[in-house]
Amino acid sequence: MTAALAQVAALAVASGLNVYATIAVLGLSEHYHLVALPEQFRAFDHPVVIGAALAMYLVEFVADKIPWFDSVWDAIHTVVRPIGGAWIAVNALGDASPASTAVAALLGGTLAMTTHVTKASTRAAANVSPEPFSNWLLSLSEDAVAVGVSYVALRHPFVAATVALALLLTVISSAWMIVRFVRRRAARHAS
Repeated sequence: MTAALAQVAALAVASGLNVYATIAVLGLSEHYHLVALPEQFRAFDHPVVIGAALAMYLVEFVADKIPWFDSVWDAIHTVVRPIGGAWIAVNALGDASPASTAVAALLGGTLAMTTHVTKASTRAAANVSPEPFSNWLLSLSEDAVAVGVSYVALRHPFVAATVALALLLTVISSAWMIVRFVRRRAARHAS
């Protein structure tokens, strides 16, 4: 049960960054037998689910590189990512009691939302930079983390959960510092 919760936590954090990449990793890992997944992950192995996840990942890949449009995309996904995190968490838990399923959904949705809000705040702060490279670097890093954490969660859930939660704490503190910097900069320009 603790391994399942670690897996839920890691996959939820990855979903908050990029839910489509997370679903694609789950589906492709099962489809190509990269890891031996439990029965509960069979829902992600359907070709339609994999195709939709990959198509939406490509859309998000492009949308995330366009300053300010990425913030619009993130606003839309304020609903999508937490629901995706909850859905993945429930599937990761497998057959469980209704109470355990509810806890997994709440944990998955909450971690995905926390990661998403932190990501969106960081990206909004990066949008005030006149150059596009910080946006691209953040986007590529988010994708790499989402894919990496998702894959590692399937093989080593405790490692993935530790890394995901450490990254989440790092991103939260970095976002807080970036927001403070932007506010100070705006206050100086207003004076």
